[in-house]
Amino acid sequence: MKSILVSISTVFFFAISTSSCAQESPYINDDFLIKEVKVSHKADLAVTVWEINVSGKAGNTTPIKVGQLDGAPVLGYVFPTTLQPTDVGFSKTDGIVALALTSHPDFDDTPLWDENSDKIFDNDGIVWHPHWVVLHKDERVAGGLSVKQIRKDDKTVVLPPTNPGMPMYMDSPGYPVVTKNNTIKVIVPDYRINNKTTFNYDGVAAFMKVNTSNKNLPMLGVYEVFSVASGNLSLPYKVQ
Repeated sequence: MKSILVSISTVFFFAISTSSCAQESPYINDDFLIKEVKVSHKADLAVTVWEINVSGKAGNTTPIKVGQLDGAPVLGYVFPTTLQPTDVGFSKTDGIVALALTSHPDFDDTPLWDENSDKIFDNDGIVWHPHWVVLHKDERVAGGLSVKQIRKDDKTVVLPPTNPGMPMYMDSPGYPVVTKNNTIKVIVPDYRINNKTTFNYDGVAAFMKVNTSNKNLPMLGVYEVFSVASGNLSLPYKVQ
C-alpha cells in the first residue's frame, strides 16, 4: 500500500500543481475549497461519520448538464483511504479505496435508491450520493487518477451486490449524505467496512468526467483537482 501511495501521490501532486494554474473551470469556487476533513467513530451506534468542511457552501455547486452520458461531468468530495478493496465488498486488487460523494445530472447510477423520494429510481443523479471506488494512477487525464476498470467477462472480479452495473470497481452503497452550510457528511455502518475503524484517510474535491467513446481515455477519470486536505494526498488523518 505504501508504494502505491507514493506512486499515486507523486502523479497527483503534479496534477494539483498543473490544474491549479488553469482557471477555466466554471466549478472553481469556495464550495470546493477544503478546510477540514474528519472521520469519527461512534461506537455506541457502530457507525463512522465522514465529513468535509469547505470555505463555501458544501454541495451548493452541482455540474452543468450536457444531455448525454459521454462527456457527462461529475463533481465529487472524495475520501481516499487505506481501507482494502475487500473491506468494502470488492475482490482483491491494487489501488486506493475511496468513498466519493458525487453529483451528476446526466445519469443515475444508484438504481436501488430513490434519493429525491419521488418514487422514480433513475432520475436523481444530481442529488449528492456516495460511491465506493478503487482509484489508480492514470496519466491520461489531467488529474492523474481514474476509477479502475474491469472487463465485463472477467469472472475473477467481485463487486458488491449494490454495484450499478458499470465495468469499474464502483459500488452504490446507499449511505445517507447530508449537506448543511459548509459541511457535507455521510454515515457508514461499521459492518459495511468490515468493522475497520482505525484506517487513514484524506479529503479531495475534484471534477471528473465520463467517457464512453474514446478507448484511449478512462471511463471515469479525474480531470481537475480543486483542493486536497493534506495538500499532497499523503492520507495523514486517522479516525477519531
